[in-house]
Amino acid sequence: MTTIPRRTTTTALRLGFAFLAAAAANTGIALGALALDDGGIAMGLSPAVYLPATAVGLLLGTVGWFVLARRAPHALRVVVPAVLVLTWVPDLLLFTAGATAANVFGLMLMHLVVTTAVVTALRPTLANR
Repeated sequence: MTTIPRRTTTTALRLGFAFLAAAAANTGIALGALALDDGGIAMGLSPAVYLPATAVGLLLGTVGWFVLARRAPHALRVVVPAVLVLTWVPDLLLFTAGATAANVFGLMLMHLVVTTAVVTALRPTLANR
């Protein structure tokens, strides 16, 4: 019989809870941004867009985390904030498409939520190395 190592199961559970927390927080942010988005394009503020994006962000963040943690764990302190800032560039470009500040800053905050969820869920994996 094949068993899953306890550490892997714990990490998977932490990522599951991270997704639920990020999805709930992003829902609140989207509702707030929509309420303030008077006449804007509301880009990325529907659940059909931000919930899959939240899942993909968690997945990509997890892959990136483990690749870096294996090769250069100390680089995470620089790479994680740098990648977060890079994810804000497309958000800021939405101003040229007619997005309002509420829309753009809502999306930027959603990226911060996903980043925080990944870091919170995966930080304990560094202690085992």
